[in-house]
Amino acid sequence: MPTVALEECSKRFGERIALRRVSLAAASGEAVALMGANGSGKSTLLRVVAGLVRPSAGACRVDGVPSTGLNRAGRGQIGYLSHRSLAYRGLTAAENLRLVARLHRRPASVVESALVEVGLEDRSADRIETFSRGMLQRLALARLVLAEPTLLLLDEPATGLDAEGVALLERLLTRWRGSATVLVATHDEQFADRHGDRTVRLARGEVVT
Repeated sequence: MPTVALEECSKRFGERIALRRVSLAAASGEAVALMGANGSGKSTLLRVVAGLVRPSAGACRVDGVPSTGLNRAGRGQIGYLSHRSLAYRGLTAAENLRLVARLHRRPASVVESALVEVGLEDRSADRIETFSRGMLQRLALARLVLAEPTLLLLDEPATGLDAEGVALLERLLTRWRGSATVLVATHDEQFADRHGDRTVRLARGEVVT
């Protein structure tokens, strides 16, 4: 399971400072809950760890390697769930998952089992344009189930989910606890208490506790 280390990490978008000298470490297998108001830097921090954006200053490393310089194997161990669906429009739910299965060299049989686990087996042949926000979030969870990443970066993962979907998410997080390194951004104090080994709070791009 990967370790994560941000060292005096800052990220600027034009004149806006999204992260300001953030130092944070997550040990292998640790679950860290990130809390803070909208605009506090949680999403940017996760994008930096995912290697999607490069720090403006400082460093972010996954297992000692800069997050933007990870090789294919290193990127393959990261599961990233954001506010935006990463599914391919024009494809069905099953077709989306088959692409993920091929990328991760998983057998085609895992597609059906992942759809069953997230309760989308009856919609497997439907194009994702017909999906609600909650269904797209379930499909995103199915991608994680299928890929079996060892570093999970979850940005408000309960967004759009109904009560049954939230229960599914919580079961998955319980299953992954200790078998993956997890950084999860949430506004829910109780959710953070249940699924984080510790909580890190951000405000205006800085770690405050």
